[in-house]
Amino acid sequence: MSDFWELKHRLRDAVNAHDLDAILDCYSPDAVYVTPSGVAEGRDQIAWLYEQFFRGFPDFHHSAWYEYGELDNPAVTEWTYTGTHTGPFLLPDGYEVLGTGRRITLRACCAILVENDKIVTHREYYDQLELFSQLGFELAQRTPSAT
Repeated sequence: MSDFWELKHRLRDAVNAHDLDAILDCYSPDAVYVTPSGVAEGRDQIAWLYEQFFRGFPDFHHSAWYEYGELDNPAVTEWTYTGTHTGPFLLPDGYEVLGTGRRITLRACCAILVENDKIVTHREYYDQLELFSQLGFELAQRTPSAT
């Protein structure tokens, strides 16, 4: 496998170890991380995003189950994320949910683009509805406000 895949594997190991310094070492200073819950630009924002998952899911772990080996750059992987929601978790609307004790198993896919041996773009895809339903949230129809 190429250096791109070695970098991706280094990132995987750092995420599973919850080693924020090692995670950030994989990214360029001006990297962009795009997720279903928002966009993080630069290492400070990327660190903050990882911290939200580590705080909410202290046992957060991801396992690759398919790597698109024909591709180098971007390197594309399909994952399964697991964890137990025991800590506070910030939702995209700014509401913080306290630990529910619920276990999650979430399917995901990501692509990283590498330049000069660092990740410059990281795009993460997962179904937020799948995550939120596993946390016990329900869909509710909003009542239109009278104007």
